[in-house]
Amino acid sequence: MEFTALLVEDSASMGAIYSAYLRNEGANVTYVQSGAGALIELARWQPDLLILDIQLPDMSGMDILMTVQQRYPDMSIIMITAHASIDLAVDAMRAGAFDFLVKPFDAKRLSITLRNALKQRQLIHLVANYENSLPKPSFHGFIGDSLAMQAVYKTIDCVASSKASVFITGESGTGKEVCAQAVHDSGGRKNKPFIALNCAAIPKELIESEIFGHVKGAFTGAISNRDGAATQAHGGTLFLDEICEMDLDLQSKLLRFIQTGVFQRVGCSQEECVDVRFVSATNRRPWIEVTEGRFREDLFYRLHVIPIELPPLRLRNNDSLLIAQQLLIDYSKEERKHFTSFDNKAIEIITHYAWPGNVRMLQNVIRQMVVLNDGEVITSRMLPIEMQQENGVKAKKITSNLFVHGDSLNMHHASSLLQRLSPHVVDRTLDDAQVGRGLIGEEIEPLWKSEKRIIENAISHCDGNIPKAAALLDISASTIYRKRQSWAQVLSSNVN
Repeated sequence: MEFTALLVEDSASMGAIYSAYLRNEGANVTYVQSGAGALIELARWQPDLLILDIQLPDMSGMDILMTVQQRYPDMSIIMITAHASIDLAVDAMRAGAFDFLVKPFDAKRLSITLRNALKQRQLIHLVANYENSLPKPSFHGFIGDSLAMQAVYKTIDCVASSKASVFITGESGTGKEVCAQAVHDSGGRKNKPFIALNCAAIPKELIESEIFGHVKGAFTGAISNRDGAATQAHGGTLFLDEICEMDLDLQSKLLRFIQTGVFQRVGCSQEECVDVRFVSATNRRPWIEVTEGRFREDLFYRLHVIPIELPPLRLRNNDSLLIAQQLLIDYSKEERKHFTSFDNKAIEIITHYAWPGNVRMLQNVIRQMVVLNDGEVITSRMLPIEMQQENGVKAKKITSNLFVHGDSLNMHHASSLLQRLSPHVVDRTLDDAQVGRGLIGEEIEPLWKSEKRIIENAISHCDGNIPKAAALLDISASTIYRKRQSWAQVLSSNVN
């Protein structure tokens, strides 16, 4: 097995012997004789294994052990000493050392310890990789374990260490700034500034100054020199929210800045150079903005290197409930209330509501309920009246559409769909549907037409999303595609 090792041993003769032992085990060895030398090497690169003498001429090996554990917690460390004691060994192990060897030791003893340390390291990596493959219920400010959000988390993980520009799209309230912050916090720039600028919130006359800064006297009101967002973000991330709102003239200056890293403050001829990573966002369709002449195509390609599209809350399965539960805990603590949970009807409405304002709307609703009510459980009656009404109206509308021809196949699938949408109004709407069957008479039509109506109504309800409609109808998407093909053939033969 091949691995890298850093040996820290003050005795040149013992160092030569132990280096030979390590090379025989397949190690690429770097050998130093002092603590200072060890810290210099560790700053340059991190070995798989650190073999560290406790007694060094310039500092204690225990101090180095503490430093390494803080800076490089995944590194495997073996402590060695000629002055062994039980207390010293216990202290070293508690501080994070994998094992403790007493000098002099032979090649066999070192070999066993090395193999055990490397096996443990491999096991730790396997566990970490497995944990990373599991659905994450939360991620750098996001809450949600839906497949749609897992894909977002994975993309952020992949691009975090890169300098490539990231372009975030999504409806208002989906968390675009949270996503930009997550890109920053999960990468190598996390200890550097994260500067956010909302291009839609700044007057056109001032936005150039906000980005690049200005010098005293550059315009009326410029009473002193001022750093812009570009200067403030040096070494870190510059987040340009609502980038499609930027004026075309300024877009050309931004393009040059992105290409060269060089810009000029307003009113100044001197150029400045900074190192920033660009993350942009918009709630518009950026390519439509390009085709209609409102956004420069060359700037689009510079910014749109890594696209991340945030899904709306209505397409995130049960994430709305997970977010609502966390918000309820947070807001109850802030408002000194005692709410801990939702009742079943409230859960049903929260889970199936469309949330046109996405997470921002959900935040407002939960805070409103906490502020205006008291108790331990949020009930459905505490929800905004429009949410309660929409839930009932949606269930009634779907029921009347699905039951209009009243055969047994309609009843089975419509009931299944309705149970998923709003169980607490199912009984009433099923009764209404039964009455409707008696009112429309005894007209009978072919079974495939009733089945076609059910499926097409479900697809329409799901805004054309066939896999989602199939899930609600308890059938596979391939079944829907196959049936639609057969219907087309039937209709075509009837025409002929």
